[in-house]
Amino acid sequence: MTQEDKQLLLADLCARLPYDVKVKYDNGIYNIDYISALYEEIELDTPDNYTIGISEIKPYLRPMSSITEEERLELSTALIYANMIDNTRVQIDWLNAHHFDYRGLIQKDLAISTEEFNPYKD
Repeated sequence: MTQEDKQLLLADLCARLPYDVKVKYDNGIYNIDYISALYEEIELDTPDNYTIGISEIKPYLRPMSSITEEERLELSTALIYANMIDNTRVQIDWLNAHHFDYRGLIQKDLAISTEEFNPYKD
């Protein structure tokens, strides 16, 4: 993984931290507890609180093509109620909360598509 890829993944995961992003590590699926951008490390929500390097995990993200009409309406409604200054923030927060890959991480093999398996489904 290049340094540029690490920085892109760290920036993406930091923005998703409040939304319980799921990541694959070894053969398990975990939530992230803590991110150290300085040391490029992630602490996973496990009994032992594993601390691992950023290049050892891949987040599960939804491709943008999987957005439903209902979700488009929800996002449009959220943007209507946001003022012009907050539109970008509202849109990015909504995409993060719904685990959409708007940065192209799946295509760069930095994330796993939820099309075959979606750990966010209840």
